[in-house]
Amino acid sequence: MGRHELLERLHHEFDNLMKSVEDLDEEQMTKIWFGDWGVREILAHIAGWHWEMVGVLERIAKGERPVPEGVDYSDADSWNARFAEEARKLDPEEVLDDLRASKEAFVAAALEVPEDRFAEGKTAYRILHTTGIDHYREHYPAIQEWRQREGI
Repeated sequence: MGRHELLERLHHEFDNLMKSVEDLDEEQMTKIWFGDWGVREILAHIAGWHWEMVGVLERIAKGERPVPEGVDYSDADSWNARFAEEARKLDPEEVLDDLRASKEAFVAAALEVPEDRFAEGKTAYRILHTTGIDHYREHYPAIQEWRQREGI
């Protein structure tokens, strides 16, 4: 599976994510139900990872080391907490706008990476899965289940 197929899958899964939050109002977007997060924080942390990985993909495209010196992505919980905390200052519409913009930037950065870096097991392949495809698949079912429980 090459970049084209991965990006098609990414777009499809992103559409599923966006459908899962369709027509939620501000109160519903900010209601805490997922640990200490609501939909706003879930979407903001996805956007945060998109933005972080844009730089990683840009460095891969230039033939550089993917992660800059001194940056460590292994403690995802602390990154997630930071992204969610930043989201609490934003209204849900701003978070949705940022999510869309971050996904566009993420895809644009992926398009600059050489095709061979998307072979299974390669860094760019893993990034499209962990930051995009698998990440969306992790969260939209939980949002859909929450909406069903709440009758939204």
